[in-house]
Amino acid sequence: MKKNGTGKCPVMHGGITSQKMSVTDWWPNTLNLDILHQHDHKTNPLGEDFNYHEELKKLDVDALKKDLHDLMTDSQEWWPADWGHYGGLMIRMAWHAAGSYRTADGRGGGGTGNQRFAPLNSWPDNVSLDKARRLLWPIKKKYGNKVSWADLMILAGNMAYESMGLKTFGFAFGREDIWHPEKDIYWGAEKEWLAPSDGRYENVDDPSTMENPLAAVQMGLIYVNPEGVNGKSDPLKTAEQVRETFKRMAMNDEETVALTAGGHTVGKAHGNGDASLLGADPETSAIEEQGFGWANPHKSGVGRFTVTSGIEGAWTTNPTKWDNGYFEMLFNHEWELRKSPAGASQWEPVNIQKENMPVDVENMETPQNPIMTDADMAMREDPIYREISLRFKNDFEAFSDAFARAWFKLTHRDMGPKARYFGPDVPSEDLIWQDIIPAGNANYDVDVVKSKIAATGLSIADMVSTAWDSARTFRGSDMRGGANGARIRLAPQKDWEGNEPKRLSRVLSVLEPIAAECGISIADTIVLAGNMGVEQAAKAAGFDITVPFTAGRGDATDEMTDAESFESLEPLADAYRNWMKKDYVVSPEELMLDRTQLLGLTAHEMTVLVGGMRVLGTNHKGTKHGVFTDNEGALSNDFFVNLTDMSNVWKPSDANMYEIRDRQTGKLKWTATRVDLVFGSNSILRAYAEIYAQDDSKEKFVNDFVAAWTKVMNADRFDVKS
Repeated sequence: MKKNGTGKCPVMHGGITSQKMSVTDWWPNTLNLDILHQHDHKTNPLGEDFNYHEELKKLDVDALKKDLHDLMTDSQEWWPADWGHYGGLMIRMAWHAAGSYRTADGRGGGGTGNQRFAPLNSWPDNVSLDKARRLLWPIKKKYGNKVSWADLMILAGNMAYESMGLKTFGFAFGREDIWHPEKDIYWGAEKEWLAPSDGRYENVDDPSTMENPLAAVQMGLIYVNPEGVNGKSDPLKTAEQVRETFKRMAMNDEETVALTAGGHTVGKAHGNGDASLLGADPETSAIEEQGFGWANPHKSGVGRFTVTSGIEGAWTTNPTKWDNGYFEMLFNHEWELRKSPAGASQWEPVNIQKENMPVDVENMETPQNPIMTDADMAMREDPIYREISLRFKNDFEAFSDAFARAWFKLTHRDMGPKARYFGPDVPSEDLIWQDIIPAGNANYDVDVVKSKIAATGLSIADMVSTAWDSARTFRGSDMRGGANGARIRLAPQKDWEGNEPKRLSRVLSVLEPIAAECGISIADTIVLAGNMGVEQAAKAAGFDITVPFTAGRGDATDEMTDAESFESLEPLADAYRNWMKKDYVVSPEELMLDRTQLLGLTAHEMTVLVGGMRVLGTNHKGTKHGVFTDNEGALSNDFFVNLTDMSNVWKPSDANMYEIRDRQTGKLKWTATRVDLVFGSNSILRAYAEIYAQDDSKEKFVNDFVAAWTKVMNADRFDVKS
């Protein structure tokens, strides 16, 4: 475009996203705070007053389920259903929404409707799921805000199974939609789809060495490559990857077999054509495609000529019926490797009678060869999987029950505790993976309890640190952890290095008798003590405040706790208490952002909490790094005042360590870590630090600290949230 006269470009170039260089493009090593504003409310068109649970109360669940049931066999000309039934497609959509969940950081899963957005909407493993969501649009349009996309996509999978004969275990509404891509979730470092998986492992032959927090073996896959490790068939090697991947999705061996078999009991894989001819994915397709991707120019491009995974064929004789056909097909035939029309490796039977073959999706009179993937053959060849598979083959009821429970877990694990479940089909049975917490006593005199805590003489640091350690495990990704349940006193949390086991045991030995005497939970007592510590510190700084408190937390027991599953919640670093278990490839400040995002905090909430925790003296094992005050224990803004004081100079002293000296005399004043000094070096964080360092911000600092502290203490209180 001309840059003068009438030819001058008429738009601001900040809106031309294809040409714009971002700050991180220019300065790639700068600390990117975008992850802390991942779900900015400004992107939500429903407004801050929208309450999804109130809308759900208006939903006619029976009518919705009937509409979904009817949809399964209402074949559309623009995207015809295989054998006249959309069940397989809807199940794959729900499976791939939920199956992106991983235990390491709780991210992924179907709980936010994120499959609508990049990158998931354009992953190679999600080819044609844009069509499944578009088929659901008339139903979403009809019920509007009374059902979220996230709930609708999972419910569609449930109804698909029920329409084909499975009795599902149950269903819970309550998933709220997001309105912006979760672009800051780490899905891997690869720069191309389906790049060889070797880069994700220290040793690709040892699946346990896969990089954390990843679970899928390649970029753009939900779990494993169906053709084998790096596309090379070897069922036993594939079994090892399947086992590790499903473990990272919170599934044991029985659940893995049930899900694999149950997912392949219905529907088919699509590869009847040249996959290289498919058009661009939805995110990069032409504007006239209106959100559709992967246009297929091969013949009709739909029906029998659909191409998704590249593998072609159904797994069972009756792919629209819930039965035991998967195991019968797997074990009643010998199999050999062949190529699909798309060139993908797949297993096909050496000999099979026509009556045992599935028929063509368009012509019910034409039999087609069934297929198995390398992951399916792993169910037959791996000794452990084989034993489970044969048991299911001989006991259809046991298989159906195991699958129904595993499917429920797959589609609900990332929802968190049952307090978030809503609807008439919520199962009454408590499942250990739901992190059960009994209701606590909410009717007691809080002031009486506080007076008893005050009489113990516990220090501010002891009270605040214990409450923080109890609450900081919360993950907004899968709604696990937090102070409710007081699992900090149970294995494995009581022994975590970050919780200072000896100090923790000492503090609990003081607080537990108070809880027993007052008839309240230890969880409430821990939080109350932390609140008291903050109140005492604020008073020492000249401010008489009361930290908000909501009673009613319960105490979990060892029997209610799947201890192994909590290992992934162990903090390996906590910038708020200025601690790292060891040095990592990831910088301390990036670890701080990750923890902060999981806690649901913003950048300015992170800033005020770190500054406050430093002056309260809550550092791990009482270290003095970052304690920029001569009045430790008072909730003052000294951290920010001294951080921004230009009479200081800052010099490295060791790895991740710095000295702060007087500019004139050279006298050592304080020591600091990277997570202390980043609040002065990063331009955004410095802007927040300067706010809190101002002479007129002392009261604001205290009030903001209390608000952020209360947010963390109550992050897991779904029982009192609307």
